[in-house]
Formats: sequence, C-alpha cells, structure tokens
Amino acid sequence: MTWVQAIVLGVVQGLTEFLPVSSSGHLRIVSGVFFGDDAGASFTAVTQLGTEAAVLVYFARDIFRIVAAWFRGLADSARRDLDYKMGWYVIIATIPIGILGFLFKDQIRTGARNLWLIATMLIVFAVVIAAAEHFGRKQRPIEQLTTRDGLLMGAAQCLSLIPGVSRSGATSSAGLFAGLTREAAVRFSFLLAIPAVTASGLFSLPDAFEPAGEGLNASGSQLLVATVVAFVIGFASIAWLLKFVANHSLYWFVGYRIVLGFVVLGLLAGGVVSAT
Repeated sequence: MTWVQAIVLGVVQGLTEFLPVSSSGHLRIVSGVFFGDDAGASFTAVTQLGTEAAVLVYFARDIFRIVAAWFRGLADSARRDLDYKMGWYVIIATIPIGILGFLFKDQIRTGARNLWLIATMLIVFAVVIAAAEHFGRKQRPIEQLTTRDGLLMGAAQCLSLIPGVSRSGATSSAGLFAGLTREAAVRFSFLLAIPAVTASGLFSLPDAFEPAGEGLNASGSQLLVATVVAFVIGFASIAWLLKFVANHSLYWFVGYRIVLGFVVLGLLAGGVVSAT
C-alpha cells in the first residue's frame, strides 16, 4: 500500500462511517476499483478505531454521564434514571453482534468482501432504509427509548457484519421502524457502535500490523496515519450528520446507495473490476 492509498482510504473511512452507506463497503469498493486490490477487513476494523475515537470525543459529556449514572444505579436502585437504563441498553444490544462477529470472523474477512455481495446489499438495504423512512412514525424522542428498542437496534446491528449493509443504516432503520425520531435513532446508533467497533478494531490489530498474504498491506505507520485521518474527518462528519437528519430525510442516502450499487454491478459485469 502506498501513502496516497492509505490517506485516501482514511478519508473514505471518516466520510462514510457514520452515514448509512456502509464504510466497509466503500473501503472495499474504493480499494478494489481504484487501487486494484482489497485493503482487507483488518485495515477496515482498525481505521474504524479512529472514527470511534471521534465519537468518544464528540459525545464525551454524554458518555461520561451515562457511565457515571450506570455505576450509581448499580449501587443505589433509587438513582436508576434514563442514563442508567441507557447504559444497560448499550450493553445488552452489543451482545448479539459480539457473539456473531466472533463466530463468523473468518467469513467476514473472506467471502463477505465479495463485490457482488456488497453491491447487492447496497441496493437491497437501500430499500429497507426507504421503508423505515416511509413507515416509521418518528414520534418518540431518545428520552422514550426502551429495552425493546435497544434489543431491536442491537439485532439490526448484526446485519452490519455484511459489508454493504451499513451499521448506522441498519440501527437507524430499526429505530425508525420502532417509532423513534431520526435524531434519537441516529444518536443511539452512535452510542451503540462504540463497544462493538472498538472491540473489533482492537481484536484486528495483530493482523493489521503484521499483514500477510495478498492484498493492499499497510505498514504500521500507514495504518496509524489512516486512522488519524479517519478521526479528523469522522469528527466533522458526526456534527454534519446530526444537523442533516434533523432537517432532512434518509432518502438522500437511499438514492446514492442504489446508484453506487448498480455502478459497481455494471463494472463487475463488464469485467472492469474483480469481485474478489
């Protein structure tokens, strides 16, 4: 991997991580179409540490408040408020993806990165997002989040193990189907991603820093720079997305996903790029 490729992929990760367009799918598409090979699942997982660090910084006050409330609630049942419950919602909702991610880690790193699958999922899940936007009542603020909402969004997060689905797209759509407002669904989606993405990135560090085999293998310094770039771009993306969803629907992303999916399918059918 060259330095230009590492920086470009870091920018792509930062721009797409929080949008419902699939950052892992975009990294696979960009590396395959423009660079001729796959940067790999480990590279994706580690650079996601940069964007999750952006979440930690951006939501530091909220995260500290929730963690503190969770510990207070454990010690004193009379102090179990919404933040205490929010802590449990994140913990419970993270369990499914933790189990499935561990069980299917080999498939996630190999077969799931096929561009035919990614392009198809971009299109298929665009329909799901559109349905959530159309049928979701969008009436309940985050203060009305329930255990059922957490479980539903946690189950939906498991779909993001397939590149092309989108973690934020899956969890936000589940929240909309449950009747949450866009802002509530997206905000909880950010919080929900922290444990799963951080664990995935840390778990992938050994493979990423000691690359072997074919593909775009990044050096340790390239991986570090790509992660820092993802952090900077990702931090700006969070602020933009929260403002955007407060005033616009998710249909904008639906159209983009469908166009990109069909473009990639066309490139594959024409033999311009390889699926694996």
